[in-house]
Amino acid sequence: MTNQDLSAYAALLLRVSVAVMFYAHAWLKIKVFTPAGTAKYFESLGVPGFLAYLTIAAEIGGGTLLLLGIETRWIALLLVPLIAGTIVLVHGKNGWLFSNKDGGWEYPAFWIVGLVVLSLLGDGSLALGPVLRLP
Repeated sequence: MTNQDLSAYAALLLRVSVAVMFYAHAWLKIKVFTPAGTAKYFESLGVPGFLAYLTIAAEIGGGTLLLLGIETRWIALLLVPLIAGTIVLVHGKNGWLFSNKDGGWEYPAFWIVGLVVLSLLGDGSLALGPVLRLP
């Protein structure tokens, strides 16, 4: 049984917390590693450096759309491959636990589950998406 009122607040809480996590990761790439440093790291993984800039843009843009509750279901699903890429390219080889050296794939996998759940729940409370839709 589901309480619709509480489900809307659950979606809001998940939507905001996931958005904050995307902002935090973008901030790390911008302020700590620098965009150029992030691009070099991407290249060291065998990925074109320009994808670092697209990743930062996706984290900020996707985080903003999630925070505002605009097309939440689609944005959450579109961000899944971004996080899955961290498992494939970075964390997958480090084992399960994120506390392993260089971080395992436990945390990104859980983040993917959160994005999928958010896509199933939808916008939730205080979302601008439904307000902006034209009849």
